[in-house]
Amino acid sequence: ASVGCWAFAFSIRQMLLFAAAFLALAGTHESRPSAIGRSRVLNQLQQEVLNQQLPGVQPSVTCLRGGSTGAKCDVILIGCGVPKRGMGWYHAKQLLDGDVSSAHLTTVIEPWFLGQGADSPPGKVFAEWATEMAAEHGTKFTSSLSDVKISAAVPTLTQGPTMALISGRTADNPRLLKQVIDLGCKAVYLEKPGAPTVAELEDMRAYANEKGVAVYMGYNKNVTPYVRKALEAAKAAPGSVTTYVHNNAYKEEELPECFERNAEGMLKNMAIHELALLATYWGVTVDNIETVIPDPEFSSCQTLTGPSGKEFTDFSKVGFTIETKDGKTISLKIDRCGSDAGGNSMAIVSKDGKEIFRAETPDEELQGVVTAQSQADPEMMPYFFLQHQDYITLKKLSTTHVLEGREGAPEGMATIDIAVDALKVAEYLTPLLQKALLK
Repeated sequence: ASVGCWAFAFSIRQMLLFAAAFLALAGTHESRPSAIGRSRVLNQLQQEVLNQQLPGVQPSVTCLRGGSTGAKCDVILIGCGVPKRGMGWYHAKQLLDGDVSSAHLTTVIEPWFLGQGADSPPGKVFAEWATEMAAEHGTKFTSSLSDVKISAAVPTLTQGPTMALISGRTADNPRLLKQVIDLGCKAVYLEKPGAPTVAELEDMRAYANEKGVAVYMGYNKNVTPYVRKALEAAKAAPGSVTTYVHNNAYKEEELPECFERNAEGMLKNMAIHELALLATYWGVTVDNIETVIPDPEFSSCQTLTGPSGKEFTDFSKVGFTIETKDGKTISLKIDRCGSDAGGNSMAIVSKDGKEIFRAETPDEELQGVVTAQSQADPEMMPYFFLQHQDYITLKKLSTTHVLEGREGAPEGMATIDIAVDALKVAEYLTPLLQKALLK
């Protein structure tokens, strides 16, 4: 069976190489297909290979790539973090656990814990986990992108299209995005907010557009059920107002450290998810804002001294309403200390001053699951359990989109264009609201 598998793989590989050569020749014609279009042709060929079955022989992709579910998008993860604490680590866990059927994690790049932080206690925990995963899954672990090679210019039987998942420090993202594009990645999944400033994010977008690489954003609330349900309710009630509520579970005495650690400010950090919702579903941009109405009764803007001794001005909570030039009204209420149970989010639809719909996450069922899982594994960040399915959905949407060679982005998933609009709104609102609300 092994010999038959390799022989079959060889014949199909020859067919794919012929197709690639044909497309390259076609490139001299004025009607040359786009890179995405060529990818779609090859993906179709791969799918036809997957659908063929020979007696006693597994599909060739299964034989060569170790999978059992067919074609997958290869993923390299940049910025992992310590087990049970880092967002990148949780992405890796879901990929290695097989939660994302359309993706295969090939490589993890962790600069700190495989570099200067290797001898620290968290570094040793990371090394133990990395060694175990490398042995179990064949995943490569390295400290630098310079150690990574993407050999295939087009997807082959032994290597699918590659997407980079960047989940490191926001300040490193501009450099990392250009590096993974130059490496040959066909798409990038970038964690929020994407970059420290609008200017840097716009530069990243320009580079990706120039190279024809799609950039998707990890805004999980874009695909969360409570948001989708409220959108349907608002659509069914013209003239209604939607209010997005977002509560975290900080204590008042923890705010000085919180302000310093999240020095970019609440609107670029905690509230950026809601601003991405406004950009995605409500068309809110800086140019489209008619008025901003602060809510002084709800809001609290403070100047606090952080652990370093430096002062930081930010919101412990902020509420405001945006009215757009095309007649839409949306409100936000964001509170860092608004929950005593790990945090929650709501979408409330009102009309004529009366609430007509409310959806919340976690709902009672999900809260029960999160509570049980948190008790069983108290070292794990609770929000991993809360947003577990959202993260899977985002990775499935993006990797499937890449595999199928589609243009644009999956429905509802934020792109770098949305990220730019959201970050612009955050930079526009921050001084405006601070001036109105600072006591």
